[in-house]
Parts: sequence; C-alpha cells; structure tokens
Amino acid sequence: MSGRFEPLPGGGAAVALDEVEISILRSLAVQLAELIGPGDQPAGAEDPLDALFAEGPTRPPSDPVLARLFPDAYGAPDEKLEGDAEKEARAASAEFRRYTENDLRARKRDDALAMVRDLDSLSSGAAAKEPAVLELPPQKSRQWLGALNDLRLAIGTRLEVTDDDDGGELLGLPDSDPRKPMVMAYFWLGGLQETLIETLL
Repeated sequence: MSGRFEPLPGGGAAVALDEVEISILRSLAVQLAELIGPGDQPAGAEDPLDALFAEGPTRPPSDPVLARLFPDAYGAPDEKLEGDAEKEARAASAEFRRYTENDLRARKRDDALAMVRDLDSLSSGAAAKEPAVLELPPQKSRQWLGALNDLRLAIGTRLEVTDDDDGGELLGLPDSDPRKPMVMAYFWLGGLQETLIETLL
C-alpha cells in the first residue's frame, strides 16, 4: 500500500486510495468505533442536558486497548508508586477520568465515524480499478489524524508493541504468522499518520 497524504493548496490534505485500502481503513475504523462504544451511560443520560452534566467512570477500562486509549492521567503504568503517593495518584486519576472520559470517548468515536463516512462517500464514486482521491479540509484532517493515531495505538497494543520498541522485529514475521496482516496495517497506518502530520505543519 503506497498511499501518502499530500498538502492541498489553502490547507488540508489529499490521499489516493484504492478499493482495498478503502475497505481496510473502513473496517478498522468501524471496529475502533465499536470498541470505544458509548461508554458507561448514567441513568437519564439520554436527555442532552443530563448528558452534559453526567459523570464518567472512575476506573480504567479492563480491555488493554481501551486502557491505552483512555490511560490514567497521573502515574505512568510502569511507574512504581507506593503508599500515599500511589493512593494520591489513583484518587487524582479517578477524579480526572470521571469528568473527562465521556467527552474523550465521544470525540474518539466521532473521529472514527468521520473516517467511515468519508470513506463511504469516496468508495461510492471510485472506479473499481482506479485509486480514488480523498480530499480533506483542515478540520477533517485533524479528525483523521486522531483516528489514525487511535488505530495505531489499538493495533500496537494488540501486538504488544511498547513505547521502548517500535515493533520493527515484527516485520520479520513469516507470512504464515496470523499477526502478519495486523503488523502490515500497523506500519501502513504509521506512514499515513506521518505524512498527514507533515501536511498540517
């Protein structure tokens, strides 16, 4: 897959995608939106005013991918805290999460769904054998950047890529390894993300 973002005159970005690339991106974005889900919905949150003042969860998600997408605000996972310092970090993280996770979850879901909608409009007008050109204004480019980042974090977590490791050794996996398609997607998404960042600078 060779798609890379190019800057548009006046801002924004464009990328040429073939039908396979469109299908892969759409599938990944749909899976991400489903994984993020609506989160814990408090009673009465169907009312927009109630939802505005609704409090979110206070504990990190149990799914490793969601825990990576919605990390604790205080105390890194590998940071060893003890006694009062640990209690304070947990309490501060719980309080921060309670007031921010619902909004963060909604934004991440909106970014993923914006990607799906853009790809749907693109694929419907794309010729079967010709790459289609997706043009994104600046605001959409930022949504795509958020979604691409979240997709890479999700796949990297499933592949157990750490902050100290760029996942390079995964490229040496044999084609028969069931992780190989996700490894290739991980690096392809990284290339898309990097070129999109360049267009926004």
